[in-house]
Amino acid sequence: MNDWPDAWSGDNRGDRYGRGSAGAQPEGARVMRQVRRGQAPPYGGVPQQPPQPSYVNGQGHGDYDGYDSGYNTGQVYGSPGGGGHDGPGDYGGGRGPRRPANWRKRIKWTAIVVITGLIVTTVGTYFWADSKLNREVDLSKVIDRPEQGDGTNYLIVGSDSRAGLSSEQKKQLHTGSAEGKRTDSMMILHTGSNGDTLISLPRDSDVEIPTFVGSESGKTYKGTGRHVKLNAAYAEDGPELLVRTVEYNTGLKIDHYVEIGFAGFANIVDAVGGVEIDIPKGGMKDTKSGADFKAGKQTLNGDQALAFVRTRYALAGSDLDRTKNQQKFLNALASQVATPSTILNPFKLYPTMGAGLDSLIVDKDMSLYDLASMFWAMKGVNGGDGTSMNMPISGSTGGNLLWDKAKVKTLVDELKNDEKVTVSGN
Repeated sequence: MNDWPDAWSGDNRGDRYGRGSAGAQPEGARVMRQVRRGQAPPYGGVPQQPPQPSYVNGQGHGDYDGYDSGYNTGQVYGSPGGGGHDGPGDYGGGRGPRRPANWRKRIKWTAIVVITGLIVTTVGTYFWADSKLNREVDLSKVIDRPEQGDGTNYLIVGSDSRAGLSSEQKKQLHTGSAEGKRTDSMMILHTGSNGDTLISLPRDSDVEIPTFVGSESGKTYKGTGRHVKLNAAYAEDGPELLVRTVEYNTGLKIDHYVEIGFAGFANIVDAVGGVEIDIPKGGMKDTKSGADFKAGKQTLNGDQALAFVRTRYALAGSDLDRTKNQQKFLNALASQVATPSTILNPFKLYPTMGAGLDSLIVDKDMSLYDLASMFWAMKGVNGGDGTSMNMPISGSTGGNLLWDKAKVKTLVDELKNDEKVTVSGN
């Protein structure tokens, strides 16, 4: 005889649940075994079970909406489906694995930002540098010009202008206090497809002043066959007459004009951190220029560099030897400016460009590209890819150096045709 109510009989209960049942276990625990890992149960993550009786105060049948201990929903362990945590491994269909980072997209946008920054910086630098060029020389005022040849010809002038120098700096640089300015050095740089050629024009070269139009007055001055030293042409009417005189006496057309004064030259050298020069045996000492160097390789600062390129009284060949030293130093300076350590270092590049561009005087048609081409050509000459020479000299008269007319003609013809130079200078 069974005194248990029908609903509580062992036949109905089986081994599922009941008081004293040896197999008694929470419903949630049995439900958990029926849910596979990684598979979300139906109906929003709540396992479906047959309705179970609820108990009021631990006995009897109660309504299903009464007290629920949590066993019926499987939420015994605090999360739907019985999972112990809310993560990728939830048994009850929690969040799935994270999406992998889209590195391709990130790299693409990073590259776009970098390239855009470089373009903006390059364009900004170009306009900044272009605005600093002093385009003061008007070559359109030069009359009766020779025919254009192949390649490009630059007239590079170092003036003894004291503009911008204080009394203390003039004393320190041994420049004196002469008013106005004169040419301290003059060179023709030819760039072409058969190697670049750098030719020094001694300041004491004997030349004829031709008919010319005054750069300021616009008045025509007829040539009288008057012969002077080459630097006198610059002193008489500035860059335009100097270009006119060089073209008339050589037959070579000058495409661009570049001039730098004492202060600018020293500033550029200091901006690049000095320039290494090999002083020949015996050293160099000149009280007039301030040069005082021992033999051997050494790095010259701006003041020392200026003394080096101006020295001539301590040299056996006087002005001819000085022009060789000037070529030597300018080539070394161009090589220093064009090195990656200068170009790729903004803390050195911008001060160098600022010092150089502020102090340069160029012709009105000069572009930054033309200027850069000039520096690269000078670097090439220094590296052995071109020719460095003096204008061929045949003798002197009254202190003026006479050019060798036959050699000069051959040299000019070769430059005009952009041929390899075969003529040697002094």
